[in-house]
Amino acid sequence: MTEGNKSPRADSKTIVVPFIPGDGIGPEIMTATRRVLDASVEKATADAVEFRWLEVLAGEKAYKTTGSWLPDDTLRIISENGLAIKGPLTTPVGGGIRSLNVQLRQSLDLYASVRPVRYFPGVPSPVKSPEKLDVVIFRENTEDVYKGIEWKCGSDEALKLIDYLRSELHVELSADCGIGLKPISETATKRIARAALRFAVRKGRPVVTLVHKGNIMKHTEGAFREWAYELARDEFSEHVMFEESASMEDASSSGKILVNDRIADNMFQQVLTRPDEYSVLVTPNLNGDYLADACAAQVGGLGVAPGANIGDRIAVFEPVHGTAPKYAGRNTANPTALILSGAMMLEHLGLTSASTMVEGAVGKTLSQGIMTGDLARRSGRPDSVSTSGFADTVIHNLV
Repeated sequence: MTEGNKSPRADSKTIVVPFIPGDGIGPEIMTATRRVLDASVEKATADAVEFRWLEVLAGEKAYKTTGSWLPDDTLRIISENGLAIKGPLTTPVGGGIRSLNVQLRQSLDLYASVRPVRYFPGVPSPVKSPEKLDVVIFRENTEDVYKGIEWKCGSDEALKLIDYLRSELHVELSADCGIGLKPISETATKRIARAALRFAVRKGRPVVTLVHKGNIMKHTEGAFREWAYELARDEFSEHVMFEESASMEDASSSGKILVNDRIADNMFQQVLTRPDEYSVLVTPNLNGDYLADACAAQVGGLGVAPGANIGDRIAVFEPVHGTAPKYAGRNTANPTALILSGAMMLEHLGLTSASTMVEGAVGKTLSQGIMTGDLARRSGRPDSVSTSGFADTVIHNLV
């Protein structure tokens, strides 16, 4: 574990921030992000608050250094400090190590994947009016497919389960099936719904939409819908109205939040055709995984999509894009998503002015047409800036 070089002022408040640089382009975009966050905190607090950066290991660097992809020390340090920011980590598809992102979330009980999706003018988008989409997605982060409960086709376990289903429950499955289980619990459902509703109340978000496939999966995703409604009725009755008996206008005029629900496949259509009618989306794991990336595509892609994984006492902030190893070491990668994830971390720490400053500076930089190569190419621009050059301009635009 290594610490940053900057020495805090004796009279300043020092916040220890564990960080995982990540694999591939991770170290470059992390360096850019740390520079932006340090500059914003210094400016917003008149140097009264400083970060002490503490590197912790995960991914390829951790494996080469310690023999473990996710060392126990990393989990301990993040837990002790209550937060971390991380770059993308390598996970092979198919065999090999399990997803490190999933391990981090489950080991630290980071049950809420929080993905804000909004448009920054100047960013190339495949839709006509990307500015109409401004949603925050709360995705349950510990159950559903993320439990990873499955058995390989032809394995003893799969064959035993198929035989049990056939003989005891009269469910016919062919012997050449792989088997997976999809657990969704009342406890996990209610805590993700609670987190989303608390956020909506705090931020004045007008609509909270439950996204599910309950018309087919009645006892998992259908139960998700029912439990979330029950939670809203029991714990937020003074703040909410329900679409079954009220319109968006009714809720707005009463100063309340409208709670409704949508079938998952219809929701994909709704975010394209009626995006401005939605504000906070609450989803089981798999639906949220798909929907968050689809929404990000509308506003310019994963390169501008921040994210956080939040529990009751620990939060880890990260971009949702991959490691892009072929671009590693070139100083060309886009740090926007990680910088915006850092802005989420600033708000989580109560440094709201610094967070707003970073978002504003990123927006101004992009609106000026200053972009890394990925966005510049899609915009048809002949010029682009480096990773460090983008960070330089964002820092210059901090006001």
